[in-house]
Amino acid sequence: MTDTVTYKIENRIAWVSFNRPEKRNCMNPALNRRMTEVLDELEFNDDVGVLVLTGEGTAWTAGMDLKEYFRETQAKGLGAIRQAQRESYGWWRKLRWFQKPTIAMVNGWCFGGGYGPLYSCDLAIASEDAKFGLSEINWGILPGGGATKVVTDLMPMRDAMYHALTGESIDARKAAAWSLINEAVPADQLKTRVLEIANVLLEKNPVALKATKDAVRRVNEMTYDNAEDYLVRAQEAAHYYDAEGSKEGIKQFIDDKTYKPGLGAYAVKPQK
Repeated sequence: MTDTVTYKIENRIAWVSFNRPEKRNCMNPALNRRMTEVLDELEFNDDVGVLVLTGEGTAWTAGMDLKEYFRETQAKGLGAIRQAQRESYGWWRKLRWFQKPTIAMVNGWCFGGGYGPLYSCDLAIASEDAKFGLSEINWGILPGGGATKVVTDLMPMRDAMYHALTGESIDARKAAAWSLINEAVPADQLKTRVLEIANVLLEKNPVALKATKDAVRRVNEMTYDNAEDYLVRAQEAAHYYDAEGSKEGIKQFIDDKTYKPGLGAYAVKPQK
């Protein structure tokens, strides 16, 4: 079970990989349980500032394992189905609200259930030869597990509807045009681009990063007035928790004149 997910930490970046390449990294119950453990191990590890999620082999993840997750689990009854759902949706939720910024490095197929962790990552960069698809309609079910919510949150309605109803796969360039991902880059530049973004994030104040990523997700479903109130309170809470951090940034700008906010981040002191 421990081989279904692997990770390594290099220069404060945790490189986490789906590790079922012979199955195009489709997610089975063992992988889902192991991913929960891995996220728990990394979330408050002081050696980690950014998490990157990728896949071994030619796929990011081809979605849920149809044999293990559906047929074999369903044969065990409703209790087993609910347990499998808790394990998969549970780690997607944990990733969505992860303490550190997260990047999906999509190196190949991303289908069906793979949209859950794709959406859970804060940013998504894909290889131009990656393929995306909601193929559920092709075998007679609706895109569940949050997948329909993912596309309606990220895509314009007409694109989301076409994507879900036709079951056609799209390439990474179209996925970027439809806002399913941030960027599509040549395969040989994928890791370089992700590393570049990760290093930008590592320069930022970690308390501000967490507050900002949460705010972006929360306010999306709020009215303007509710969002305004939430953001005022969130800013106050972050300042209370890390008053020295914000003071240091203002000091470096106003007093030291060592940086300009529009041109980069202030020099963050190492976390104790």
